[in-house]
Amino acid sequence: MRAKRIMVQGTMSGAGKSLLCTALCRIFRQDGLRVAPFKSQNMALNSAVTRDGLEIGRAQAAQAEAAGREPDVRMNPILLKPSSDTGSQVVVNGLPRAQMTATAYFAYKRQLIPDILAAYESLAAENDVIVIEGAGSPAEINLREGDLVNMGLAELVNAPVLLAGDIDRGGVFAQLYGTTALLTDAERARLRGLIVNKFRGDAALLRPGLSRLEELTGVPVLGVVPYLRVDLDDEDSLAPRLGRREAHRAIDIAVLRLPHISNFTDFAPLEAHPLLGVRYVERAERLGAPDLVILPGTKSTMDDLLWLRESGLETAVQRLAADGTPVLGVCGGYQMLGERVEDAAHVEGALASARGLGLLPCATAFEPSKTLKRVRATVESGPVKGAAVDGYEIHMGTTEVRGAPLCRLEDGTPDGCCAGNVFGTYLHGLFDSGEVTDKLADWLCERKGVEKTPAASEPRRDYRERQYDLLAEQVRGALDMDAVYRIMEEFA
Repeated sequence: MRAKRIMVQGTMSGAGKSLLCTALCRIFRQDGLRVAPFKSQNMALNSAVTRDGLEIGRAQAAQAEAAGREPDVRMNPILLKPSSDTGSQVVVNGLPRAQMTATAYFAYKRQLIPDILAAYESLAAENDVIVIEGAGSPAEINLREGDLVNMGLAELVNAPVLLAGDIDRGGVFAQLYGTTALLTDAERARLRGLIVNKFRGDAALLRPGLSRLEELTGVPVLGVVPYLRVDLDDEDSLAPRLGRREAHRAIDIAVLRLPHISNFTDFAPLEAHPLLGVRYVERAERLGAPDLVILPGTKSTMDDLLWLRESGLETAVQRLAADGTPVLGVCGGYQMLGERVEDAAHVEGALASARGLGLLPCATAFEPSKTLKRVRATVESGPVKGAAVDGYEIHMGTTEVRGAPLCRLEDGTPDGCCAGNVFGTYLHGLFDSGEVTDKLADWLCERKGVEKTPAASEPRRDYRERQYDLLAEQVRGALDMDAVYRIMEEFA
């Protein structure tokens, strides 16, 4: 029996589609259904690696976790990873296919419909419900032709649509009415419910406006969802983290906010530790004298390396390292800490070679092939020696190391490099197990003369499970789930 389906679209990027889909995945699972998420095309620099070594958007990996499923490449058959303002790496069925400009991809994307439908139909044959996430807004009428992620996809798989608007940004009535007005008659017939999302306050005050909105659009409002105070990985924006007002914490960690920063969710476990304060820095004068500097992953190592140089952050980091401040590089950040980065095949762009920061005795050469794998490892050098890591690799290029490796993979392969107070690794998810986080916190406290906390960090997976349940509880209480079930039955 083919799965029932429900699609969540938004009035704009950031309207909360991903979080609502995550909540629905957990709710349907709690209701005893076999459920899977689906997003035909995702544009994000945060990604995840499946157990079979394929790359998907991090939002769909989180939704799979909420659904109690192993992340599967079929849940996100197309992933666009921006490498510039006008171009992206196009990842199809988990593997990189080409580097394309936006114009070239717009002309090419209809060729991917068979891949999208094959992935969807395969999931639909194995599940009771598919929760489909749209992208951006369905009212981007300049992009309607050839759409394969919003109403175009809804038509292809005959899915009913819920439309979410973000009241926290203001103008939610105009968002929802304007989006509905710009749809075609056929598209509007598919729109079966409106959701006011991210509301702070008394929902009763909205009722007159909601009634008028229903009259104008002919579409019922299925719920007013509160501003959800849950801590889950962000899909592709640092804004939620940059907007936090953390109390002062004993240890100051500065993460360099590179222009093409990727997989910054690596550092969420550090943010959750009671002694570790994490801030994101993009100007040299804001760096100060942190207790640890982290160079994160990036989709464009060469470009971001030049940006570090031009911004003055390179010199600032080198001075801190020379004075004994610990410096950690993850993935692209690790590559930057070496002596050179070579790109003779022009994998990333026109630049064939660039000098690194020179803080680690290693050099990187880019190659057209991409390393994608889940790994387990043990840290074998440096202050967190002995800690276990359950992570993943996503990178293009290999690094030749002359110094001591930082980690040893389960199969005996060395990873990363360690030289004094400077460390580098290719492993994303470094802090997820909790062991590295606790050992790192203890070491930084000892260096600074700060009293350590006896509390151990909770494994990230256990923490996320509790957050998924909290999210589902809040959304279930705000959304008319009986209506959602009826809508799915009507399209069965």
